Amino acid sequence: MTTTIPSLTLVRRIKAPPARVFAAWTRAEMLAQWFGPHHTRVAHAEVDARLGGHFRIELVEDNGARHEVGGRYLELEPEQRIVFTWAWASTPERESRVTVRFRPLEADTEVTLTHDRFADSDTATRHRRGWTESFERLIALNEMEEAR
Repeated sequence: MTTTIPSLTLVRRIKAPPARVFAAWTRAEMLAQWFGPHHTRVAHAEVDARLGGHFRIELVEDNGARHEVGGRYLELEPEQRIVFTWAWASTPERESRVTVRFRPLEADTEVTLTHDRFADSDTATRHRRGWTESFERLIALNEMEEAR
């Protein structure tokens, strides 16, 4: 019997060049402006975007609940691809993997996010919501930048 390990893939078009979108993923001050689902904010972000480097993000929900996620960078190709591990501080043994690809489209960037190696399908479903809402925030942020 073959067991399927749950994963998710999202594709979004961002109205910004690949360099700016890549920076939004690899610079702590930019990541803090958009990362996380609705009704959360980034309380603290650390990013050491280099092969073997680590990231750590602390999210705070509107109700005050705190969550911390982190991982290490496995691959970094500027403006093309990022691969990193992903584990919540509350369940460090449940490490998964995120791959983000950036493809130029005229003045925009197509971003393909694949998050795989989930422990179960419920975890994948919760992360789909979180990534979907994070993308909504990233798109809105870039639209505000474009309007300036």
